[in-house]
Amino acid sequence: MTGNADSEAVEMQDIRKEELKMKIIIGNDHTASEMKKEIMQYLTELGHEVVNYGVDTTESCDYPKIGAEVGYAVAAGKGDCGILICGTGVGISIAANKVKGIRAAVCSDVTTARLVKQHNNANIIAFGARIVGIEAAKDIVKVYLDAEFQGGRHSRRIEMIHEIE
Repeated sequence: MTGNADSEAVEMQDIRKEELKMKIIIGNDHTASEMKKEIMQYLTELGHEVVNYGVDTTESCDYPKIGAEVGYAVAAGKGDCGILICGTGVGISIAANKVKGIRAAVCSDVTTARLVKQHNNANIIAFGARIVGIEAAKDIVKVYLDAEFQGGRHSRRIEMIHEIE
C-alpha cells in the first residue's frame, strides 16, 4: 500500500467510527449503580453519548419509575436506544414495555442481544447486575449496538406487535 492509500484507509475507518456514534439513554436502580457507571464509561470510550436517567447510589429506589422514564425518553426520540439495569433486568424492562412503541428485551447473553436487534428491533435492552458480570454486560452492549435490524418478515411481526398496543 502506498502512503496515500494508508491515509484513505484511516480516513474511511474514522468515517465509519463517526457513523457508529449514538446517543444512548441509560437507567438503573440501586442494585446496579456500580455496573451502570462502568457501562457508561465503556460506552463513552466507544465514542457514544450517554444520558443518565438512573441513580448513582445504593439507596433503595423504585425501578418502575426509572424504566418508564427511559422508555418515554427513547419513545420520544431523545436517544437512539436505551439500556436498563436492575437486579435481574426483568422488572425494569416490564415497566419500560408499558410505554407505547417500546420493545425492551432482557439479555443475559450475546446471542439474545444480537437477535433482539436483528429480529425484534428492540430499542431498549435490559440486563441484571445480579445475573451477568461486567465483562459479559459489556459484550452484550457491544453486540446489541453493532447488530442491525433485518427487516423483511420481522417488520411484519413488529407491526403486529404495534397493533396490540
